[in-house]
Amino acid sequence: MKKTYFNWSSGKDSALALYKVLQDSDYNVDLLVTTVNKNFDRVSMHGLRNELLSKQAASIGINLKTIEFPADVTMDLYSEIMKKAMDSLVEQEYSHTIFGDIFLEDLKAYRDTKLAEVNIKGVYPLWKKDTKEILQEFLDLGFKAITVCVNAKLLGEEFVGRIIDEQFIKDLPENVDVCGENGEFHTFVFDGPIFKKPIDFTVGEKTLRSYTLHDDDDDNCYQAKKEGANHDTSFWYCDLT
Repeated sequence: MKKTYFNWSSGKDSALALYKVLQDSDYNVDLLVTTVNKNFDRVSMHGLRNELLSKQAASIGINLKTIEFPADVTMDLYSEIMKKAMDSLVEQEYSHTIFGDIFLEDLKAYRDTKLAEVNIKGVYPLWKKDTKEILQEFLDLGFKAITVCVNAKLLGEEFVGRIIDEQFIKDLPENVDVCGENGEFHTFVFDGPIFKKPIDFTVGEKTLRSYTLHDDDDDNCYQAKKEGANHDTSFWYCDLT
């Protein structure tokens, strides 16, 4: 079996990808790796508290490693921190890693390029599958998830802090991918076949957070991909405790 670590986001695509790879005898997954914002003790992008991330890992029964980044991280610093983390994983003889990515070609190419530098092979169990079928399979397997972050440009406050179910799917605007693969929304998975027991949590307040990156922020990790384009983004977050 190939010694494998899993890139765990705490969300639904990660959960389904992990479920699938745990059924595959080619891979021995014994580590979850998650990037976190060390200034706020929360999962990067998702805004999930680290305590709930730890509860997920404990219920899954796989060790957790977090990679910490400052809130304002440059591409150079991001690459430096990731390189150190990946070198450490190579020293532990990991040869493969799993992602829950579905169809973003540029992101996959970036991942594979960086992995090739340390001779680790990326594996993508959900790659190029239909997102509607992915989400339906997720629900049919008994997984349960709640939205913790939504892009305010595409979804209103009513979509954050909401359970993913059939009605949620029906209510999504046509321009929003049903799996949120373009970053439209992020989720926290709290129950399903990979968990020994459901994760207890309480739904807290909703908060709108906005930030703007300008043309001269070319070394910021979150700069817009189009050269010279201002990146004005707002997100609704739902705090879970």
